[in-house]
Amino acid sequence: MKSENWHVTETEFDPQALHHQETVFTIGNGYLGTRGAFEEGYPGERPATLVHGVFDGAPLVHTELANVPNWLPFVLFVDGERFRMERGTLLSYRRDLDLRTGVLTRAVRWRSPAGHTVDLALERFASLADRHVLGMRYRFTALDFTGTLEFRAGLDGHVDNGGFVHWRWVDQGAVGQQAVYLHVRTRTSGMELCEACHLSIAGGTGVTYTGLDCEGAPAVVARMAVPAGEQVTADKLVALVTSRETDDVHEDAIARLEAAIAHGYDGLRVAHDAAWEPEWGACNVAIEGDDGVDLALRYSLFQLLIAAPRHDERVSIPARSLSGFGYRGHVFWDTDVFIVPFFAYTRPQIARNLLLYRYYTLSGARQKAQENGYEGAMFAWESAGTGSETTPRWVPGPDGDLVRIWCGDIEHHISADVAYAVVQYWRVTGDDGFMRDYGAEIVLDTARFWGCRVERNAAWDRYEINDVIGPDEYHEHVNNNVFTNTMARWNLEVALEVLAWLRREHPDKTAELEHGMDLTPQRLAHWADAIGRLYVAHDPETELMEQCEGFFDLHDVNLADYEPRDISMQALLGIEETQHYQVIKQPDVLMLLYLLGDRYNPQTLRVNWDYYTPRTDLSYGSSLGPAIHALLAARLGDPQAAYEYFVHAARTDLQNVRGNTEDGIHAATAGGLWQAIVFGFAGLRLNGEGYTVTPRLPAHWQRLSFSFVYRGKRVPLVLSHASSPGGSPT
Repeated sequence: MKSENWHVTETEFDPQALHHQETVFTIGNGYLGTRGAFEEGYPGERPATLVHGVFDGAPLVHTELANVPNWLPFVLFVDGERFRMERGTLLSYRRDLDLRTGVLTRAVRWRSPAGHTVDLALERFASLADRHVLGMRYRFTALDFTGTLEFRAGLDGHVDNGGFVHWRWVDQGAVGQQAVYLHVRTRTSGMELCEACHLSIAGGTGVTYTGLDCEGAPAVVARMAVPAGEQVTADKLVALVTSRETDDVHEDAIARLEAAIAHGYDGLRVAHDAAWEPEWGACNVAIEGDDGVDLALRYSLFQLLIAAPRHDERVSIPARSLSGFGYRGHVFWDTDVFIVPFFAYTRPQIARNLLLYRYYTLSGARQKAQENGYEGAMFAWESAGTGSETTPRWVPGPDGDLVRIWCGDIEHHISADVAYAVVQYWRVTGDDGFMRDYGAEIVLDTARFWGCRVERNAAWDRYEINDVIGPDEYHEHVNNNVFTNTMARWNLEVALEVLAWLRREHPDKTAELEHGMDLTPQRLAHWADAIGRLYVAHDPETELMEQCEGFFDLHDVNLADYEPRDISMQALLGIEETQHYQVIKQPDVLMLLYLLGDRYNPQTLRVNWDYYTPRTDLSYGSSLGPAIHALLAARLGDPQAAYEYFVHAARTDLQNVRGNTEDGIHAATAGGLWQAIVFGFAGLRLNGEGYTVTPRLPAHWQRLSFSFVYRGKRVPLVLSHASSPGGSPT
């Protein structure tokens, strides 16, 4: 495998791309994520470090991940002149993210306004071996002068979320001559956080350390003399803890910092690098014959890995991961449907953690159901710390007018999506303990919700689900959305199957759940009745499904007539007008035919593909769409079309094709790319006996290799155009 396919590199600095590149060069360790802002700062920057579970109240959006104090500040003065990228002369520049180890480096040759030329090499990492430890190294070489040098390594508590301040100062101070700490508390949630940092210098002469005690921004200052040609190395180590992990954040942060100092920067790097090896051993995908796609896919998987909680089962991966302020750190169906499968097949323990987050937020889902007049678990469309609904009801539109957001009220398919993720995890891993202790309760309680949600239509002798939003959010307040109705029916079916399994294997747990959830014979009979008579608009003669009632009566649209464009069709036509057209934000019927593909024949997929694909706004609708289209095109036997969709999805963040990567990584797109590779191009499918593969590789791909875990056994696969379908887990 080519080593360059492990590196995302920037060789020219473009201030116009500042915010986009801050997202691209995000690092993290599954506990926190830090955007790729510069250590010395830059005008208009958006530095941010987001920590899983650190939510605080916010206007309109209920709650959001609070941008924690910035641990990056590492300021250099050369003979009294401050190094900044916008000052002096930038003679050379290179920034590199090593995906293999998650280390971000920057190499700069800079000439100060006074004419001093220096080489600077900076690197940083968020330790995967110790989630509370962060490291930075700054190497300085004076090329053409002898002078004085000053490093300032600090912590900046003056941070905000787009202008909204979440933190109140509690305390700060020095720990000896070379370390400082900052202790803060969130304004409404009362969560506490403490950061502590230590500065050490190697090289130079006459090194002295002093403290800089500005309120909210403590720093350690090191001064020295440096002759021409000599290298000086400054190491900054940081410990970060919150009250989610300890009762005494100050004491814990200092103790962790002292332990990090004892290991030293090099020791911490060795442990960190070693921790990454098994991650890629489990998760890497290699595409030979297409370097660009190989790198883009690996980058996407890296972003999922650095956002994945390894030690915390009460948090989940937000829609924009931990890399930006988009969607305020809230969790959507993106995680359950697009991200969980990647981990279920590669790192099952992480998938388990993500699903346990749903279990521990059942109380919020039950509260939402009760508030809306239903029983069971009605999961929030946007979820945060407690599982309560955090979707804003009103948001400012482009013209400043408030826009009503209905997703939190009526996008109900999320409850079936969560159940689907639970069942798929169970079937892949065989984790019966999880299903017994946690998963069954989710599946049964979401079924209780659907049992209440279906509506009896006596005139047609059927059940319906009216006034919803399906995956296609361009159309609101629709009746009998095919995706929603079919997934609800599936949820009821699988609940009965899970209950039968529980009765057979775990009668004590069955009795507990039947009593606690009032699973009476009458309720179960109602579920069975709803399964048999829930309306789904599927024409058995043509195999075409009508996305929702009346969809075929809407104005048809030829998307080509609106090209070129750089905005969504909804933005172009307007929110209300779009609802009168057959234009789709993202796969809806086609999403159903992917998730429950084993229930439909190839002709059903083909007919609905031919109808709905030309009407889907893949360019500027939802970023969730192109990867799913890639997967389905591959299943339909068209690897070239699949490849084009795949490339479109793979460019989402690295090339900012939607123009909004500055808000954070599109995490669901990253998960969708993996699914397109494994379930699309490789054609992996599980069955009761094991697995089969039906490779459909693009013509120029020479080889596709990856591994997956099936019921505790790791299965390596190497596929080429000569590969033959079939296989078994042995």
